[in-house]
Amino acid sequence: MKTILLGITGSIAAYKAAEIANCLTKDGYSVETIMTKGGCAFITPLTLQSLTKNRVYTDVFEEKYPREVQHISLAQKADLMLVAPASADIIGKAACGIADDMLSTVLCAISGIPVFFAPAMNTNMYGNPIVQENMERLRRVGYQIIEPREAMLACGDIGKGAMADVGEIVTLVEKTLHTNSFDG
Repeated sequence: MKTILLGITGSIAAYKAAEIANCLTKDGYSVETIMTKGGCAFITPLTLQSLTKNRVYTDVFEEKYPREVQHISLAQKADLMLVAPASADIIGKAACGIADDMLSTVLCAISGIPVFFAPAMNTNMYGNPIVQENMERLRRVGYQIIEPREAMLACGDIGKGAMADVGEIVTLVEKTLHTNSFDG
């Protein structure tokens, strides 16, 4: 069984991560969820635990098994990592190698597997030159960006920044795992 790490960050689109987790679990993948504090503000870890039947990781310093360093063991057992929704914060942390929470620490420990980011944020945040440069930096090291959609956003603005459709994300993840078609 292939293992997918699903990172969930602070965005209203976090509720869609539950649907992603549910689809991937039903399709036979083991989904291990890592949530930031912001992600937990939008959707509870219990929701993801119930859907995936796996523990949800939220705290880099919570080591339940002293012989296992959780952020390293998660990175080592993963076949693919998906951050959906990916906030500007996690994109910036990953682009700069900052590891100050469970999700960013696991991202720093990942090596040799496909990593996808599905951005979700306000259109002005998405278009910010610093955010765009951070995404370009991620692309240069082989990470994939699943482009957001243009839509009416939670704040009422209309523009690019809505997370890609769940079906598109799930299809891309499954295709990558099935065909091993990853260029990173």
